[in-house]
Parts: sequence; C-alpha cells; structure tokens
Amino acid sequence: MSYDNTCKYLAEKYPGDFARWLLASDTSDIQVLKTELNLEPIRADSVTFLQIANQILHLEFQTTPKSKTPLDFRMLDYYTRLKREYWCDIEQVLIFLQPTSSEIVFNTQYVDKKTRHEYRVIRLWEEDPTPLLANPALLPLATLARTDSPADLLTQVAVNVDMIEETDERQNISACVQVLAGLRFDKSLITQLFREEIMQESVIYQDILQKGEERGKKQEALQLILRLLTRRVSAIEPEIEQQIRTLPITQLEDLAEALLDFSNQSDLVNYLGNISLTQPNQED
Repeated sequence: MSYDNTCKYLAEKYPGDFARWLLASDTSDIQVLKTELNLEPIRADSVTFLQIANQILHLEFQTTPKSKTPLDFRMLDYYTRLKREYWCDIEQVLIFLQPTSSEIVFNTQYVDKKTRHEYRVIRLWEEDPTPLLANPALLPLATLARTDSPADLLTQVAVNVDMIEETDERQNISACVQVLAGLRFDKSLITQLFREEIMQESVIYQDILQKGEERGKKQEALQLILRLLTRRVSAIEPEIEQQIRTLPITQLEDLAEALLDFSNQSDLVNYLGNISLTQPNQED
C-alpha cells in the first residue's frame, strides 16, 4: 500500500501538476476533495478527487489489477456517487503502476446489459517519460515509464531530483522516487543513486515508518487476542479469524476488552456482526 499512498501524496501535494498532465488544464484554482463519499461510505487510500472549476478529476492508482470489487465497477460506482454529490463533469483516470499482462489493465469501460461507463486508463510502463521528467512533481512516476534502458532513466530522474532547489521538496520528491522505483529496480541501484539520509528526513518516509510501526503493534495485538479468544471460546472458525485480522488497531483494542464478557463463540460472532454494521467498506 505504500506505493498507492505515495501516489496519493503526490496528487494531493501537487494537484495542479497532475491536472496539467492529464487534463491540459492550466488553472491553479484546484480543491482536493475528501475521499469518502456518502450513501454507504467507501474509502480507498489510492483515490484522489481534484475539483477544477466545474470539473472533478478522479485519480485511481493501482499497483496491481487485483481488487475485491472489480475495478471497472468501482469506477462506475465512484462516478455515480461523485455525480450525485457535485453534479458536474467528471474525468476519471485509472493509473496502473506495474507491468502486467492482465486483461483488466486494457479495459476502459464497465459494461452490463444496457449500462456502459467509460474511463481513461494509463499504463505507466507505456508512457513517454519526457513530460514526467520535466516536472518535479511527476519525477516519481517517471521511474516507471517506458524506456529501453531503465538504469539510464533512473539516473536521469536522480539528476533531476538533485536540481530541485527547495530542500524540503527535494527530500520529499526523492523519497517518493525511491518508493516507486522499488517496483522496478533493485535496492542496490536505488541506494547507489539516492542518499538514504535525504529519504529519512522526508515526511513521506516518516509516514511509511509510522505505518510500519502501527502494523507491528497490530500484529502483537492480534496474536494476544487470538490466544485469549481460543481460551475463552475454544477454537475459532477460519472465517471468523480472518474477519478479526481485518480489524484496525482501535477495534482490536475494543475487542480485547469485550472478550472478557464472552462465554461462547456466538458472543464473538454477534460482537463482530455489530461492528460490520457500523464499519465503512474498504477497497483495495
């Protein structure tokens, strides 16, 4: 998910640059919209909505075509929700980061009997790197662009990063470059071209580090709770265990307290059922 989060950070930090790249729009009057849409709430870290004049640019970044809900239907779903809430023109761009032969990355529409919905698809590995290299905000994406010599391309990206004058911006762009370059290049080449201390000082690196620490804490909490539940309600069905593993750390902490009152597995099932009624849907 760090790859998707990195792209989301770039799109929200530099919305004008993404609008100029994808819409040929030169306006600076751009608002980053919330990523939760009403009705049944849906969220996805890789989704960015940019409101430009009377238009919304919806960006969806995908490392792989795998998704719990089919991507073509998700694009339709987002479109109808955005249209209902803002009632303006909507341009949707689905950007795939990593090469794949999956048919999904070549699909540009959702079709179901009399329903047809179209959207744009960008496969970064087919994109000309020239416009991406020319814009500091898009340099991280340039690492994944079309080239006959990937090492030379990464070297050019590193040179362009070093030319960024403002220190904080250079550190953050460098960190984003290194994260996305990890999808294509060996770590040894990345560390050879980029100074590690610059990445460590960047806000995006700190965010990734924090998420890593949170995952470690969650794993510890999961192990303890599963042991306690096994002693409290005996063996846990695999489906129930999987549901527990998807809970965020705050809900795991609540479960750790609630399980003290459980006397059988039905209590656990009922508790998890109540959580699912109030928990927003998550998309990969």
